[in-house]
Amino acid sequence: MASGLLALLDDVAGIAKLAASSLDDVGAAAGKASSKAAGVVIDDAAVTPGYIIGFTPDRELPIIAKIAKGSLINKLIFLLPLALLLSAFAPWALTPLLMIGGTYLAFEGTEKLVESVLPHAHHEHPVEPDLGGTVEQIEDEKVRSAIRTDFILSGEIMAISLASVAARPIWEQAVALVIVAILITAGVYGAVGFIVKMDDIGLHMAGRRRRGTRLIGRGLVRGMPIVMEALSAIGSFAMLWVGGGILLHGLEHYGFKAVPDFIHDLAHRVAELAGTLGPVLAWAIDAVAAAIVAVIVGLVVVILHTGFVRIRQRIRPS
Repeated sequence: MASGLLALLDDVAGIAKLAASSLDDVGAAAGKASSKAAGVVIDDAAVTPGYIIGFTPDRELPIIAKIAKGSLINKLIFLLPLALLLSAFAPWALTPLLMIGGTYLAFEGTEKLVESVLPHAHHEHPVEPDLGGTVEQIEDEKVRSAIRTDFILSGEIMAISLASVAARPIWEQAVALVIVAILITAGVYGAVGFIVKMDDIGLHMAGRRRRGTRLIGRGLVRGMPIVMEALSAIGSFAMLWVGGGILLHGLEHYGFKAVPDFIHDLAHRVAELAGTLGPVLAWAIDAVAAAIVAVIVGLVVVILHTGFVRIRQRIRPS
């Protein structure tokens, strides 16, 4: 009896140690997955502030909260189950789905680029909300657009994260992806909220008594519009960079390695010649090359989309 009880206690202790070890493994897996997705996280943080430009300060944080909520729903409700199902039953489908997402990002980024060069181009294929609508309608459309873009970026984050933990049991994959989804969403949109409210912080500081504090506050107030415009441009480039990177990775996966290999070789040679600046220049070459690929693909999609819209307008009954 006593020996049986001791054996049971030993078993319980062993199970507890195993559970603790598993939790440590999950934590390590989540950390590894998060670090692997860090590049896309930066892109996500750069893209989002562009959707806030033009709204009054009192609506900035509520809009960010709506986008953050949509982002979390994207990751936990849609992408997490899909990622686990694909990992278990159809791992071959992951790359085509990512390439579709990359093409969408290429289209979005290229469309913004076209509209910056040809300001009236959006009249032929409107994707922005009708400026004649109410503020609420414009805000809702901006939020929906941001959540659609976030879906692609979140999909890339979850896919990269899944690849980092693919060798682990399915329940560890699930827990690790949940941790990644929550931490990354909180980190990205917390940072975005801080960025867009920096001008308000500057106004508060500009009213303080200390001269140095006032000077910093005034600098923030004057500088934040420039920062926001710069973030909008960075966000557009980020769409192209990430979209092109996804497409290049897909080409490489399917054996079309000529273009990816050329870019990698060029980046490697420049890095060897540049010394300490090599890693930075190699990254820049990879990013710019990916963006160029995205612009080429995006222009094709923009042309097709414009033609489709024109045809639909002609056949639409008056």
